Amino acid sequence: MKELNRFYIGGRWVEPAAGAKFADIVNPATEEVVGRVAMGTSADVDAAVAAARAAFPAWSRTSVDTRAALLGKIMALYKTRIDALAEAITTEMGAPAWLARERQAPAGLGQFHGTLTALQSFPFVTARGATQIVREAVGVTALIAPWNWPLNQIAAKVAPALAAGCTIVLKPSEITPLDAEIFAQILHDAGVPAGVFNMIYGEGAEIGGALASHRDVDMVSITGSTRAGVDVAIKAAPTVKRVTQELGGKSPNLILDDADLKSAVSHGVISCMINSGQTCIAPTRMLVPKPLYEQAVAIAAATANALTVGDPLLADTKVGPISNRRQYERVQQMIQRGIDEGATLAAGGIGRPAGLTRGFYTRPTVFANVHNDMSIAREEIFGPVLVMIPYASEEEAIHIANDTDYGLAAYVSSADPARARRVADRLRAGAVMLNSASIDLNAPFGGYKTSGNGREFGDHGLSEFLETKSIAGCA
Repeated sequence: MKELNRFYIGGRWVEPAAGAKFADIVNPATEEVVGRVAMGTSADVDAAVAAARAAFPAWSRTSVDTRAALLGKIMALYKTRIDALAEAITTEMGAPAWLARERQAPAGLGQFHGTLTALQSFPFVTARGATQIVREAVGVTALIAPWNWPLNQIAAKVAPALAAGCTIVLKPSEITPLDAEIFAQILHDAGVPAGVFNMIYGEGAEIGGALASHRDVDMVSITGSTRAGVDVAIKAAPTVKRVTQELGGKSPNLILDDADLKSAVSHGVISCMINSGQTCIAPTRMLVPKPLYEQAVAIAAATANALTVGDPLLADTKVGPISNRRQYERVQQMIQRGIDEGATLAAGGIGRPAGLTRGFYTRPTVFANVHNDMSIAREEIFGPVLVMIPYASEEEAIHIANDTDYGLAAYVSSADPARARRVADRLRAGAVMLNSASIDLNAPFGGYKTSGNGREFGDHGLSEFLETKSIAGCA
């Protein structure tokens, strides 16, 4: 059993402050306790922030070359530990081994690569006549990461913060601490100066709140639910610190009447169900022309029913368990609510798939005859649940797509690329993928409306960790 009983503060692994409690680390595939993790207190927050504050003056004055070289060392060591990182993700949150190995763990490396590329050409100083415009590090940053794509989101925050010259207090999810421990050790072994990177475990509301309200923290970056993002923003407001948020989503997938229906629907179902539906940009609302609707529902149901759900260590498993009991119960409740609201189950439903008696497994579920005012069409479920909504015209499809509190991502399928592009222009979402395109880790990523504020990835992600200063009268 793994015992995570130390935090990384000031360049060392240290014991938690007095009064620390422990939480179980649960393998969601078996429901077995595989370890324990220490839960920090406000005293641990104070220690980590103090270390970051002390390290900031020196680190913020380092050269771009120095910071780029450090990112390169981190990437080199990351590659040597990528198998261990993937194994940790499978154990702690249930991602199928192939998904952890091919996408989850490499995504973190991709974030470092994108940040390094941005750093090497970033215009930290520009001139307008006799005035210089300088971009410099914000200061001490609190980075709050989620459990669903843990390494991707940790790296999407840590890499640009380091590149900008900021110092860091990272709070990974207490549900997925195993990969975070390996990540912290990679940074230590790469030679990150003492105090520049610090990490404490803890419960989100308590530790996240303490970081958000701390007077010596200059910026908070959070990825999580909209509720958590709002809570952090409220607690950060009295100290007027910068807050960036990547929050919830209920992304529409517009399949236009000229699209290859079978390909678009099948790809949409798989994109929704991958990672057990625990992806903030999952295309969970599929919009289909009325004349093609029944055919599309049949394709979606067949695709969902063909997905192998089970042990994440098996090679043929496509969908693993939900990552934790609380989320599993939430997904089950939302499936029942869809039934109660009168939607039609085209695939899946309540309970585990046949033959699975333990583990937080959910049946890949497709709801037909859904109206956009139903709860299952408006609330983020964060599980392998797709809702299918018919539309009468392209104009109505765009209206339905935008009729949501969220605005993180959207998808469009059409045989006419120009038409897909025109529709994309009218969608209120931070990222739009056309014809099964993948997310671009070098392009800005973030949401409209309650999906958040600010952007991550590439040069836009780097910019979020920089202040702007103008210096007039320069020669």
